[in-house]
Amino acid sequence: MAHLSDRLQRLAPSATLAMSQRSSEMKAQGIDVINMSVGEPDFNTPDHIKQAAKLAIDENYSRYSPVPGYPDLRQAIARKLERENHLHYQPSEILVSNGAKQSVCNTVMALINPGDEVIIPAPYWVSYPQMVLLAGGNPVIVEAGFDQNFKMTPQQLEASITPKTRLIILCSPSNPTGSVYNKEELQALAEVILSHEDLYVLADEIYEHINYVGRHESIAQFEGMKERAIIVNGVSKAYAMTGWRIGYIAAPEWIVKGCNKLQGQYTSGPCSVSQKAAEFAYTSSQECVEEMRKAFERRRNLIVSLAKDIPGLEVNVPEGAFYLFPKCSSFYGKKTPEGQTISNSTDLAMYLLEKGHVATVGGDAFGDPACFRMSYATSDENIVEAMRRIKDVLASLA
Repeated sequence: MAHLSDRLQRLAPSATLAMSQRSSEMKAQGIDVINMSVGEPDFNTPDHIKQAAKLAIDENYSRYSPVPGYPDLRQAIARKLERENHLHYQPSEILVSNGAKQSVCNTVMALINPGDEVIIPAPYWVSYPQMVLLAGGNPVIVEAGFDQNFKMTPQQLEASITPKTRLIILCSPSNPTGSVYNKEELQALAEVILSHEDLYVLADEIYEHINYVGRHESIAQFEGMKERAIIVNGVSKAYAMTGWRIGYIAAPEWIVKGCNKLQGQYTSGPCSVSQKAAEFAYTSSQECVEEMRKAFERRRNLIVSLAKDIPGLEVNVPEGAFYLFPKCSSFYGKKTPEGQTISNSTDLAMYLLEKGHVATVGGDAFGDPACFRMSYATSDENIVEAMRRIKDVLASLA
C-alpha cells in the first residue's frame, strides 16, 4: 500500500498558502478577490537591485556558488550588522540560504534532537512548530494573547523552561501580530535565557526594517547573548525581494558550520544571481527601504482606523511588519444568513472569502484562535474596499 513517511504525516499544510491558493482559484473564475492572506510586499524590487542582477548574468554568475554563500555577500551582511545593529560578526559566522525560511529550518534541524523542547510564543508564524516537529522536537507553546499585546513575559518564559528546553523562537517585529519587543523587554528575556545553561534563542528579524516605533532592537546586543543567539534575516521584506530567495543566519561559528554541513547535503548554495542582487541591496543606497517603510506605516494607520470602526472587532496598533491581527471571537456562535454557524476564526476567514471576497487567515493556524490575520501589504484602495466588504459581511451575522 502506498504511504508517505511518518514525518510527513506529523506536518500540517501551510494555512496561509492554502488561503492564498483558494483566493487564486476564485480569481481564475473571474471573482474579484482582494488577497490579504499572504505576507508579501506588493512593491516591485527596486530598479537598481534588478540592474545588479542583470549585470551578474552578463558577468556569468551562472555556476554553483559556495554552500554558505559568496564571500562578498557574507562580508556585506557583516558590514550591515555592524552598521545598523552594532553587532560584530565575521563572514565565517554568517550562512546564506534559500530564503529566511530555510535559515530557520536549518537552525532547528541543526540544534534539535528528538525529545528536545522548543519554546514558541503564540501567536506564532505557522511554520515554526511544524519545523520543530520535523526535527523530532516538541513545540512548547506559550500563550501571549491580545491583552498582553501578543508579547511573552520573562515570567512566562521562565515558567516554560525545563531540562529538555534547548531553543526559544522569537519573532520581532512579529508575524502575525506586528508586535515589537522593545530593548527593555528583550533584555529581561535575555536575562532569563542567560540564567540557563545551553539554552539558545532563534531571533527571526526578517521584518526588521518595517518598524514604526524607532530603531530595531536585537536580542543579540546584550552581553553574553551573541554566543546564545541565532539571528535570522534576509532581503525579502525590506527590499521587496520575496521571490529571489535569499536569507541568512548570523550565529556562533559552530552553529554556522553545522548548518553549512546540512545545507551542503540538501540544497547547496543559494541562487548565484540572487546573491549578487542581495549584495548590492545591502551595499547601495537604503532610500528604497525607507520609502517602502513609510508606505507601510501609512497603510497601517489606514487599516487600523477602518478596523476600529467595525463593531465586534477588537484592534491593537501593530508597531511593525505589515499585519493586523484583530480579535474576532465576539462573532463565534453567530449564524450567517444561510444558517451556517461561525464556530472559530477559520470559519470566519472562509466566510469572509466566500461572501466578501477578501482572503484573510484564521488565527487558529497561528496559535491564537481568538483572532485572524490580514496583510496590509496592498494598495490603499484595496485596503479601503476590503475593509468595507469585511464590515458588511460581519454586519450580516446574527
